[in-house]
Amino acid sequence: MRSTSNPAFRNLPQGGFGGGYAGFQTQPQANMPGYGGYQAPPTTGERPMTVDDVVTKTALTLGVALVTGIITAVAVLSGAISPFPPMIIGLIVGLVLSLVIIFKQMPKPGLVLGYSAAEGVFLGAITGVFEALVPGIALQAILGTALVFIVMLVVYKTGAVRVTPKLTKWIIGATVAAAGLMLINLIMSLFGVNMGLRDGSTLAIIFSIVVIGIAAFNFLLDFDMADQMIRTGMPAKFAWLAAFGLMTTLVWLYLEILRLLYYLNQD
Repeated sequence: MRSTSNPAFRNLPQGGFGGGYAGFQTQPQANMPGYGGYQAPPTTGERPMTVDDVVTKTALTLGVALVTGIITAVAVLSGAISPFPPMIIGLIVGLVLSLVIIFKQMPKPGLVLGYSAAEGVFLGAITGVFEALVPGIALQAILGTALVFIVMLVVYKTGAVRVTPKLTKWIIGATVAAAGLMLINLIMSLFGVNMGLRDGSTLAIIFSIVVIGIAAFNFLLDFDMADQMIRTGMPAKFAWLAAFGLMTTLVWLYLEILRLLYYLNQD
């Protein structure tokens, strides 16, 4: 088997993005129908949000991430740059911008697109490392992420799973728990303690599958939040917040699928 002690893999960031997304969800959900404390948005004279707004803003957000990601991945694979500087810079910038968006609830395109660009650089650097280890893994991860997204969209649109307050609490709780375990695993690894969650073992594979499932269910919260915004007549500019939520979940899901594929491709 290919050793998981490979320095390029061992030094990759261990955490996910679920914790930040959970924080984002708990604030807007409190002002949505069915979550208590809801009040209709004041009349601002601005055009209300539509499905097209959400689709357009999400497409722009993903497009920026895709372009910066491809450029970074190609640069890493060609040896033009080391993967770790862009990885660290992208992670830090993305984290700072996401916190500003989450806590300020500012639907500004510059912030969301800046976050998307930073995440693209971050993901591109990581993808370059994994692609060098397992050729073809990047395309598999992209297709896997797209498939999960489409399946969850169909599940939401058909009503196969309804987003209730109870389900919302369960998803957020599971997300926070998974993020907490990843954080603890990262801290313990700094002291040389292996918890078996990220070493390619059977436990690590099971953990990745569980986390992928949790990330997939987060899409239901994304879709429901956008749906509620549209139904309550939120201003069109808030479509950027919906796009941010979707982007955050996609980043987390892609990383987990990429990691799982790496485990499964070890020989």
